[in-house]
Amino acid sequence: MDERSKRIVNTAIALAESGGYDAVRLRDVATHANVALGTVYKRFKSKEDILLAALEREASAFTEVFTTTKLPGDSPAERVVSFFAMATRMMCMRAKFARAVLKAMASGDPELTQKINKFRAIISSLVHHAMDVGQEMTDSDRQLIELCQSIWFAAMVGWMGGLHDEESVIEQIGFAARRLFSQR
Repeated sequence: MDERSKRIVNTAIALAESGGYDAVRLRDVATHANVALGTVYKRFKSKEDILLAALEREASAFTEVFTTTKLPGDSPAERVVSFFAMATRMMCMRAKFARAVLKAMASGDPELTQKINKFRAIISSLVHHAMDVGQEMTDSDRQLIELCQSIWFAAMVGWMGGLHDEESVIEQIGFAARRLFSQR
């Protein structure tokens, strides 16, 4: 990512953290990033595109934290539960930003699929790392991990809309992960 793109993404993160999804207006992003509006459009197709680029950058921070941290749990299922609990808490600590990113992910824009899939692949890799099973990911593992991600995403969308609180999200993904991975 070039310097201008980084400034645009950093500005979008700052605007989302202060005012949520609606605060990330492309004109405001351009002004605060000190670039022309055309520069924003040249690099990103939409507000959602910028927010998913921000999520991609934040996923790098996730990766650093989770690959250097030994997650608690005596079984792969318990370590997966620990991973999702920690990831949920990290997201909820930056609630406005998390809600903005979730809204961007849930936008349904097919042009964003590649960025969403890249984030899902990162999370899959981190969950497999958390399992700490000492082997390559099997097809069965991949399916279980994808199912857990789908449940987590649905619970996080519920959190975004006020249906669930943070602890409910953690309880839901914990219940699902224990059930799914106990069959592993």
